[in-house]
Amino acid sequence: MIEAKALDFRIGGTDILRGVDICVSKGQFFGIIGPNGSGKSTLLKLLSGIERPLAGTVEFAGRDLNAYPRKELARLLAVLQQDALPPLGYTVREVVEMGRYPYQSWLGGEKEDPAQLIDKVMEQLDLKRLSSRQVAELSGGERQRAALAKTLVQEPGVLMLDEPTTFLDIGFQLQMMDYVREWRRDNGLTVVAVLHDLNLAAQYCDRLLVLHGGRVAAVGAPAAVLVPELVEEVYGTKPIVLPHPDNGVPQILLRGRLDG
Repeated sequence: MIEAKALDFRIGGTDILRGVDICVSKGQFFGIIGPNGSGKSTLLKLLSGIERPLAGTVEFAGRDLNAYPRKELARLLAVLQQDALPPLGYTVREVVEMGRYPYQSWLGGEKEDPAQLIDKVMEQLDLKRLSSRQVAELSGGERQRAALAKTLVQEPGVLMLDEPTTFLDIGFQLQMMDYVREWRRDNGLTVVAVLHDLNLAAQYCDRLLVLHGGRVAAVGAPAAVLVPELVEEVYGTKPIVLPHPDNGVPQILLRGRLDG
């Protein structure tokens, strides 16, 4: 579904990514993890076409990403960025409706009324009760859910998420990830997500790519990647890694300096 080869990216004289390869299969939940400054968000921007690499190629469904017209690409791929929604002067419903832009004619209409789809997504994300509220009146977490709804009504084949649980407390973090997983299951969605929380990444992702210093440090299933030696090398801390009691995926416990 997505294949990138030998990606390099530089800002000024600083290398951000060097020789990065990535392959994401259709229907996969693919996570990108790594410490701050390792190039995670930059990689997502390259994979989505927001930025262009200094060197290397990105292909989407066997076709060079740059060959897609922007509106066609928006019908295939949606991106939820880290900053969610700014405090816009629109209602929640109006913002979610903006996600239908790729399907609209130049007059702003569609062949079929998308209202049922919009209602369904807003219901799933518990936004119906906020429908007439101004985005500027929402909490950060509510804006994040509204932003996710806007991307889901695009009906993309691929959903890219840049730290989607930003601004959310623990309960809403799990709720947000469950929403994405359910949408993926019900609609055959492919998900590529930059995640900060290693335990969430292990819980929800089929495969993980670990970035360190702009290079790929590891790629594979969570159980193969989240091992103490690699976590210590990449994050500079000695963890305790235990299997989750419900599903056996690795979960990270951190030691403080006085814990030995």
